[in-house]
Amino acid sequence: MVTTASITAGHAVLETVIGFMGIAWSEKGLTRLCLPERSREAVERRLLRHGGVSSATAQPPWVVELIAAIKAYAAGEDIDFSAVPVDLDGVDDFRLAIYDAARKLSFGETTTYGELAKTAGHAGLARETGAALGANPVPLVIPCHRILAAGGKIGGFSAPGGSITKEKMLAMEGVRVGPPPPAQVSFGF
Repeated sequence: MVTTASITAGHAVLETVIGFMGIAWSEKGLTRLCLPERSREAVERRLLRHGGVSSATAQPPWVVELIAAIKAYAAGEDIDFSAVPVDLDGVDDFRLAIYDAARKLSFGETTTYGELAKTAGHAGLARETGAALGANPVPLVIPCHRILAAGGKIGGFSAPGGSITKEKMLAMEGVRVGPPPPAQVSFGF
């Protein structure tokens, strides 16, 4: 017989003020995070199409805390996800270095793909860094939305909604990307 105390892997879909989000975890930590979708079913489908996502829904204490933190972030609070355990089994050393460097960025702090590559010990590999971040299984916890293209441009984003979602997440953190707003039209006097 399996008791809830012995269940160490599972998944959850949570409703936040910005939409439904999902997480999956193993006994080692978070394995998947799905950014907002309009329906619970869409998030459930996205989570379960990845191999290794358990159908169990019993939540260990750290998962309960993570869900509360995700909901608080979605509501606009400054949340630090750097202590969340992450299970990145099977991820190559290059991506691990990129993800580790990205996790050091705090709420509202941005950098470029090139600078992140350099920080991670892989100077000159901006494109490869972008590809690694595009494969990030746990966005928000590994804050790939905080990485911009050269010149402060938004850059790509593989989550639903693409770069619009990235821009909204940055705006939630007080970061404005792109050209300045147009100057107010004068009255001519």
